[in-house]
Amino acid sequence: MLDVELDRFRELHPRCAALHERARGSLFGGVPMPWMMLWAGGYPVAVESASGSRVTCADGVEFVDLCLGDTGAMAGHSPAPVLEVLRAPRGITTMLPTEDAAWVGEELTRRFTLPRWLFTLTATDANRTALRIARMLTGRPRVLVYSYCYHGSVDEAFAVGEGGVTVSRAGNVGPPVDVAQTTTAIEFNDVDALELALASGDIACVLAEPAMTNMGIVLPDDGYHDALRALCSTYGTLLIIDETHTFSAGPGGCTRAWDLEPDLLTIGKAIGGGVPCGALGLSAHVEERMLAAVEADYEDTGGVGGTLAGNALSLAAMRATLGSVLTDDVWEHTIPLAARFADGVRAGFGEREWNVTQLGCRAEYRFEAAPARNGTQAHLASDPDLERYLHLFALNRGVLLTPFHNMALMAPTTTAADVDRHTAVFAEAVSTSGR
Repeated sequence: MLDVELDRFRELHPRCAALHERARGSLFGGVPMPWMMLWAGGYPVAVESASGSRVTCADGVEFVDLCLGDTGAMAGHSPAPVLEVLRAPRGITTMLPTEDAAWVGEELTRRFTLPRWLFTLTATDANRTALRIARMLTGRPRVLVYSYCYHGSVDEAFAVGEGGVTVSRAGNVGPPVDVAQTTTAIEFNDVDALELALASGDIACVLAEPAMTNMGIVLPDDGYHDALRALCSTYGTLLIIDETHTFSAGPGGCTRAWDLEPDLLTIGKAIGGGVPCGALGLSAHVEERMLAAVEADYEDTGGVGGTLAGNALSLAAMRATLGSVLTDDVWEHTIPLAARFADGVRAGFGEREWNVTQLGCRAEYRFEAAPARNGTQAHLASDPDLERYLHLFALNRGVLLTPFHNMALMAPTTTAADVDRHTAVFAEAVSTSGR
């Protein structure tokens, strides 16, 4: 079945194939970044244009885009308010603030409640800074993460727990040190394992997505976040919540929807409408402790920030996105569409014991009877061949899903017809596979 779909893909995309072959002469793997090699067709389609929830490739094929840059284009492609500020009348990068900086900080406080913010170019940068701050304030060396978590390219996060021992994730490229020296990895939703790890007294911070999104969507058990907050407070550990993907839960992500109380909060991708950006939120007590640490050099050699961080263009894009595109009322449109997507996928399962999980305007299906409770369980339930077949089947019929996920994200420009198109394609693919 994969061979049939691969043949169809090559027939539909000869120009994309030629462009990929040309790129192989100068780009590693023929793509700008190695993960682009994971598209189901064997090479990615080359984008000619992208607008709203549509992408058109170099061969003139138009796609309904439910991938949306894996959250980076959650506002839709080329939103008009963001395109307007790309003219950059206030400059692109100046090492000086603009009026937009204060507006964005105030808006992030309104949405996520944390009173102080600093800016980065990616959520990865924000997470790295958060870890440095946590280690400085606590005097502790270690970071706690969840097995199969995702926090960008942060070295400490490429860890899994196996039988109570922390080891590097398979395929980790050139870790600077053995991850067991820096990190404790446990399973999500395991309160006993969390308390045992924090009781060691050497954990500076917990770095957590409020719901895991790397191995499908893994939701927290009832009461888990209350336990996480209480245990961090008891053992003097700082809590960092990474909302980069879980911003789908609502205007203030899971932090606002679930009344979470992080000490630090990181976010990126979506808040800039596709322009590189990131932000780190600080609670009042973290800011107070940071200012009291007179030995810390935040301005120069302390390892916080960079020349392009908080640049005028990124801040203008954030203001345009948060102020004019991903406004509070947008989720009233996008969350019901994700529910429609989930219902359509469930109807296509037939007798198969699969599941679909929704988190706000994001939904993802998995090949197990019930949603996983932790990353390891979700990892073991993966079926790469079946996943590739379903992705390629959809790709050949004009629907883009996120590579290495079975995830669909709804933008303000997504329509019910877009969702129904996926429902029909998914049902056809499942009935054809016979699995």
